[in-house]
Amino acid sequence: MLCLSSLFVSGCSLFYSSREEKYDDRLVVVGFSQVGSESDWRLANTASMVGALREENGYRLLFDNAKQKQENQYLAIRNFIQQDVDYIVLAPISETGWESVLREAKTAGIPVIVVDRQVSVEDESLYQSWVGSDFYQEGRMAVSWMEETFPENTKTLRILHLQGTEGATAQIMRSRALEEAVSRHENWSIEASLKGEFTEAKGYEVVRDFLKSSTGFDVLYSENDNMTFGAMRALEEAGISFGENGDVKIISFDAVKKALELCLEGKINLCVECNPLHGPRVDRLIKAYEAGDSPQKFSYVEEICFTCDTITQDMVDSREY
Repeated sequence: MLCLSSLFVSGCSLFYSSREEKYDDRLVVVGFSQVGSESDWRLANTASMVGALREENGYRLLFDNAKQKQENQYLAIRNFIQQDVDYIVLAPISETGWESVLREAKTAGIPVIVVDRQVSVEDESLYQSWVGSDFYQEGRMAVSWMEETFPENTKTLRILHLQGTEGATAQIMRSRALEEAVSRHENWSIEASLKGEFTEAKGYEVVRDFLKSSTGFDVLYSENDNMTFGAMRALEEAGISFGENGDVKIISFDAVKKALELCLEGKINLCVECNPLHGPRVDRLIKAYEAGDSPQKFSYVEEICFTCDTITQDMVDSREY
């Protein structure tokens, strides 16, 4: 039985001496290496995976929380290989550094499904498939909103860029979309790019420190909701207004329920959706492979964005995460 009480914080890994002792042959055994529990999005992602890959649905799930350390993910994957799992599901901390351990899994004949962030490897046969969000398109949606909200005759548009974990696909692509837009608009400038690591505490810390010497900015481009929550606290402490009627407009990514509530209140101007509910998607992929089918290599999730003008209470109430 999975250790649900400690799942989101410490993880739960089970070790056995032989496959006959540890598994029911009727179940598909899956080892899942999760980034950690750094954000509301991540907790919802874990809950979705655990809910879909449960015993009642035909699975035996071995879960490991990497606590934001890539070396922990290497260890988890090697443990899964030793435990002779049927599939490995990997939510990678960063894109690079996966060739060796994924080759070990391939040599052992264990298919790897990558979720959320991507991996950058020369040999794409090292993993079976990937499912997640189009982070670049998310960034482009945010940029389009800025272009509509701040016309070309705006004198200047000063942007504070709050980045997620360096090297993560979401950080790379959301940053790329913004940087490309700034290069196209002569009146746009990035006042600073701060490393918030996708956590509320770090988001608060770096924005608080920036505001001690800042000359001001017009837009906060925050690459996830939890960093946004921390940044909002720092802005409040500095006496800077934000949101629909404030001096600073806020763009936030993920669109978890708390962020949508703040958008409805007019405190966040734009919420760009990043859907974390990948569990059922992974379940469908595994069932397709088990049936001998060949699903497409990359599966992108369709997503939208929300503004103060378009969001409703019903949308907030219906949010699952």
